[in-house]
Amino acid sequence: MTGPFLGPDVKDLGAAWIDPSARLFGDVEIHPGASVWCNVVVRAESDRVVIGPRANIQDFVMIHVGAGTGTFVGADCSITHHVTLHGCDIGEACLIGIGATIMDGCRIGAGSIVAGGAFLKEGTVIPPGSIVMGAPGAVTRSRDNTLANRLNAFLYRRNAEAYATGDYRLWSTEGFRAEMTAERARLAAEVQAAAPSDRAS
Repeated sequence: MTGPFLGPDVKDLGAAWIDPSARLFGDVEIHPGASVWCNVVVRAESDRVVIGPRANIQDFVMIHVGAGTGTFVGADCSITHHVTLHGCDIGEACLIGIGATIMDGCRIGAGSIVAGGAFLKEGTVIPPGSIVMGAPGAVTRSRDNTLANRLNAFLYRRNAEAYATGDYRLWSTEGFRAEMTAERARLAAEVQAAAPSDRAS
């Protein structure tokens, strides 16, 4: 099996897994613990693409830069199957649903979910903790999705680490299910500790 195509300008800063079928060109930066899955294409000819720590770029995702806008994927994001990102900024701990398209100049606030099939037109700004649906995409309700989205990112990071060792069945094991339960509790405590207190100062 040959390795992925990484152009000479691509910076792999410690990805957990880059699938051999992935093709990355131009000024692309992949941070530690991130994963790039089957048949992903990333092109950064005129600006930058940054894939943040522990983010996962799933099968058949297309990432391109816009006209004067780079593409930035925050830490602990899940960019799910067949998504197109084009010159946009995805905040930390977001989940972008299957087949969604996010266009030039869009900014997605941290802890948000963009539903599958949504289309966000150029310049759309989504506040943190939003759920976005439709074409054109719009906020349908507000909810902090940080915990669920970080847990999904953990799921993919561990899968990436397993794939790197030739283990393609990690998710089916009892040990991993126990690991997910423990991580869910750890993240819940961390998110709760970080939440603003309702008590008067």
